[in-house]
Amino acid sequence: MLEVIGTDAGGLAGLAPRSLELLRRAGLVLAPARLLGTLEPWWRAEQAVGRIPAECPCPQLLASDRPEQIVGPVEDALAAGRPAVLLASGDPLWFGIGRLLLQHFGAARLRFQPAPSSLQLAFARLGRPWQDASWISLHGRDPEPLAAALQKRPAALAVLTDPGRGGAEEVRRILAASGLEAAYAFWLGERLGHPEERVQRLAPGEPLPVDCDPLHLVLLIAEPPPPPADPAALPLFGLDDGLFLQHDDRPGLMTKREVRIQLLADLELPAAGVLWDVGAGVGSVGLEALRLRPGLALWALEARGGSAALITANAERLGVRPAGIQEGRAPEALAQLPDPDRVLIGGGGRERAAVLAAVLQRLRPGGVVVIPLATLEALAELRPLLEQAGCRVAVAQHQAWRGAPLADGTRLAPLNPVLVLKGVLPAAALG
Repeated sequence: MLEVIGTDAGGLAGLAPRSLELLRRAGLVLAPARLLGTLEPWWRAEQAVGRIPAECPCPQLLASDRPEQIVGPVEDALAAGRPAVLLASGDPLWFGIGRLLLQHFGAARLRFQPAPSSLQLAFARLGRPWQDASWISLHGRDPEPLAAALQKRPAALAVLTDPGRGGAEEVRRILAASGLEAAYAFWLGERLGHPEERVQRLAPGEPLPVDCDPLHLVLLIAEPPPPPADPAALPLFGLDDGLFLQHDDRPGLMTKREVRIQLLADLELPAAGVLWDVGAGVGSVGLEALRLRPGLALWALEARGGSAALITANAERLGVRPAGIQEGRAPEALAQLPDPDRVLIGGGGRERAAVLAAVLQRLRPGGVVVIPLATLEALAELRPLLEQAGCRVAVAQHQAWRGAPLADGTRLAPLNPVLVLKGVLPAAALG
């Protein structure tokens, strides 16, 4: 058997007694170059205190940084019956050398003794449960998956950095490009498991430590963004996604900034009148509409429990006051609202056609209804209803890309494309 033993950044000092005993009996020891130099002094020290017989020679030592070069020596040792030990970082089966070892030797000849992974150690240092955490590795990879992961607004995201491609600074730039710096605490963990480990939180804009260790990872922990010091100082529209409070159980369920801007334009907001935001989510589109047109009466409707309090809190953050915020399901709950001049229908579900039919019965002459959609099937279902009601119909597809760092340049990471269906009711439609 090849014994594969995980270590933390503390190296040999952090090994369990059973792992140390395997190491003392080894005839071949393989380890990353950073550990290899400590093995012979350790062996001599063990002999000096009698834990290894003085007549036992130091085992053969080989670097494991290039796994393809260790296959032959391991095969020879196993064939000769020489105990072989391979020291690896953390859990060898989690982004470690374990996968390559399995390809070469098969599971029957391998026995794994994992150490806590850097991910486990990082959350342990923060004292935070991590069963709800997501993780992503940027080792040798483009950063696009990180941008995509952030769109989903995970409660916690561990990022295994690649120091050769920017490390923690790359993560920070992607976080800023996603407009989410205010929505996440940025934790930097260095040399986790080593006596000189360091875990610190960095504020937005705070520089990385000049002595940042190459062995580091980043934890992004979602937290309520601080309220704006002065809502009047915010941009008129096109606010960063990270400014809005989110539902804890569905944190990424909101209209992204680029789509919000387009929907606000398509609504052709009047100076006064009634705006319905049906399926309002966190209220982002309707609340931004009030910043543009404070004379509008916004009625927000959302079926999810707790939405009224969340939308109210977001309205306070933006310094606007909706006419009404209700929790309920459309189309039934629409009966309680005043007739609209503008309607935004968000969300999905099987009731979409029934909701649109109810809206068209109430929409005032010259009114506008705008519906963002994710699928062609939804477009095929709803467009005929607008046409049958005599609306002037427009269809568009919109997709945005956000810049993400790539080596010394920038690449564009795509957001999900969105179809926008728009209907304008003629002013004379109701006589």
